[in-house]
Amino acid sequence: MSDGERHRPFEGRRLLVVSTNYAPEVTGIGPYATQLAEHWAQSGARVRALTGLPHYPSWQLDEAYRSVWRTVEVRGGVGVHRRRHYVPSRQSALRRAAFEASVLATGLLAPPPGRPDAVVAQMPSLAGGVIGARIARRHRVPYIPVVQDLMGAAAAQSGIRGGDRAAALAAAAERYALSRATLVGVIHESFVPRVTALGVDPGRIRTVPNWTHVQGPTADRAATRARLGWDPATPVLLHSGNMGLKQGLEVLVDTARLAPDLRVVLMGDGNQRDALRARAEGLPNVDFLEPAGAGEFTDILAAADVLAVTQRASVLDMSVPSKLTSYFVSGRPVVASVADEGGTADEVRRSGAGVLVAPEDPAALLETVRKLAADPVAAGELGAGGPAYVARRLSREAGLARFDDLLTEALDGRGSARR
Repeated sequence: MSDGERHRPFEGRRLLVVSTNYAPEVTGIGPYATQLAEHWAQSGARVRALTGLPHYPSWQLDEAYRSVWRTVEVRGGVGVHRRRHYVPSRQSALRRAAFEASVLATGLLAPPPGRPDAVVAQMPSLAGGVIGARIARRHRVPYIPVVQDLMGAAAAQSGIRGGDRAAALAAAAERYALSRATLVGVIHESFVPRVTALGVDPGRIRTVPNWTHVQGPTADRAATRARLGWDPATPVLLHSGNMGLKQGLEVLVDTARLAPDLRVVLMGDGNQRDALRARAEGLPNVDFLEPAGAGEFTDILAAADVLAVTQRASVLDMSVPSKLTSYFVSGRPVVASVADEGGTADEVRRSGAGVLVAPEDPAALLETVRKLAADPVAAGELGAGGPAYVARRLSREAGLARFDDLLTEALDGRGSARR
């Protein structure tokens, strides 16, 4: 194979990436779909992306797209086909179903033109998985869904209103989408039993971990803290990312209530932000920050003393937060208030960059944060495990190479699609 063939392995291939989330969204799965599509475009493929309108994590339409119904953009060499859909500002099973139905309808009624050589879909959304399966079946081409979250399990475990009914419907949609796949990608091996239970042969499942899609911190840590108004003597516990139901962020507010000498910072957006603000009313040691831009994001993470990842105790095997890859690159210790037997706990243990505490237990969380704040040397050593883990397992190059292998295997016919 020539150097040119190695660097442009998909020259002339026509690829369709289906992902409800895409740039300019900077958190969640959008950055992964974007970087993957642009990587394949740089590898010589003709890539189209079928996506929705930017709305995450605020669950409000981006101002620039409020009057848009259907549009095509070119981003990073990718033709991005956007379709309008319903965006629920508050979450319930009924509203989520309406969101998925609107994504499904607009995606199926107006897919990008032309016949792709392969279809790759990010799940969630459920609708994206079904759309990908239908388009691939129509053209009789390989189909590869990538499971980022399991929505059936999420509905059952996250506490969403009407979740039990939604769980059955979501699992049926997941079964439909996954059973028709040539190969199935999962971002963590803890998803394999659930995916297998949905009717997928374990021999068709491949683990393709997310990678760190942000750059490491560059700013002076003390200067960043001063700019943010954080007292050098006050420990800062920071959570970044989506403020949704499954995160169970109430534990952070309740931790702040127990410790007036601790500053708790919630950076991001989501449908539970207003409820968390109300819960934190009267607590001067709780701050809410807007999502940070790419230029300062990891600098803010690195300025904190401890980074928090939280999940409800019921969340076990349906999600591994994408925020972990950014946390690890920042070099700060992670405290994970999550179920011990879940995929998130597995990832924190594997990294060597964090400590596990019981979920929904403010006292246990506070005790661990105090220990780390009292021993900066030990905290620094623990945090240093994050960048080392990124270099060892979560680099962008390694992550994209795994997807190259997955796509190559599907195109070569080594998977067995069900059509």
